[in-house]
Amino acid sequence: MKDKIHPHLLLAAGQALEEIFFKGLHAEKVVERFLFQNKKWGARDRRFFAETVYECVRWWRRLGWLLDKEERPEECLSIVLAWREWRTEDGQEVEKLLGTSRGIRLNIDWQILRAKLKQEPPMVVAESIPDWLNEWGFAGYSERWPALLRHLNTKAPVDLRVNTLKARVEDVILRMQAEGIETLSTSKSLPTLTLPERKNVFASQAYKDGLFEVQDRGSQILGLLLPVEPGQRVIDACAGAGGKTLQLAARMENKGKIIAMDIHEWKLQELRKRASRAGASIIETRFIENSKTVKRLEESADAVLLDVPCSGLGVLRRHPDSKWKLSPDEILQHNQTQSDILRRYSKMVKPGGYLVYATCSIFKSENQDIVQSFLAEETTEGRSSWSQESELIVDPVECASDGFFGCLLRKSR
Repeated sequence: MKDKIHPHLLLAAGQALEEIFFKGLHAEKVVERFLFQNKKWGARDRRFFAETVYECVRWWRRLGWLLDKEERPEECLSIVLAWREWRTEDGQEVEKLLGTSRGIRLNIDWQILRAKLKQEPPMVVAESIPDWLNEWGFAGYSERWPALLRHLNTKAPVDLRVNTLKARVEDVILRMQAEGIETLSTSKSLPTLTLPERKNVFASQAYKDGLFEVQDRGSQILGLLLPVEPGQRVIDACAGAGGKTLQLAARMENKGKIIAMDIHEWKLQELRKRASRAGASIIETRFIENSKTVKRLEESADAVLLDVPCSGLGVLRRHPDSKWKLSPDEILQHNQTQSDILRRYSKMVKPGGYLVYATCSIFKSENQDIVQSFLAEETTEGRSSWSQESELIVDPVECASDGFFGCLLRKSR
């Protein structure tokens, strides 16, 4: 069944793509701003716009190939129409409507486009990724890479983490059902719910009451790796907006102390709002102004979580524009940052304490290689001041989630 054609939404999607690809802005921020500026759009319009933008970003290379302009499509609105033709076979109909109502004429050869729709493009085009990423994928995963890539090109579901400080899983299911939102319990070991149909859960009263947070199930699995207990002093040193911080607070039963740190004050402001809504009173935010902020906390924590900045190649389902903005050189820069953070921030762990090094990347250069280099640096005369306790790889295909890596380290007494 074809969607109703909304010319103003398709035009807005084309404008959003211009900002994402030719002004270098992040897709998530662009979509958020367009939705904020168009508050009169209804729920269906907002969903249609966001899906159109993200799908065009995800399949950018394939859509350019359909237009016979793979390298750099001249007009982002052409990409939108190519996507419509691919998915609903009404691209030319949309162009005629735009020409009639808006006076817009695009340079699209519909005969070529339809002929290409019947062809099987090369894998890098079919899965819409840069050549370098495909080479990295085969080098790192060999025959598993195609299946992994296909999964990373799917639309991510909405996963919820029930806030056990305020509610049980079954309570939230009933509350959401009363608000017209169906949820499914998808894990026996995690307080996780998944939406079979996408809905704006942020508008629900259950969310406003702090009964759940939106968090991918893979992220929730990773959040269990750090051993924490009620009453401990824990540091989340790269907290961001605090998804894992809040999970730690729930695991600690809101007893003890969590210091949530970040180099971006605006992210900590968001975390404070989320912590208040969740009833997580043990969280203290601390802005990292300089190296002294970290030095003042040396050997002060029972456990430290380092969810370090990375390429984000494990979360392409949610952030498909990352693959177009990244380069191998940028990942090398990430590697330097990751090593530096692990080396300096690990000093905050008490003797005998634990540290988790984590990323949302699926490549060894950002994961195992960084950890092994750190352990080698910390070894003197055959004795290391750290031991590797365990390693967790959240496989996107096996876990039906985003991709994550975590390594649990323990500091010698």
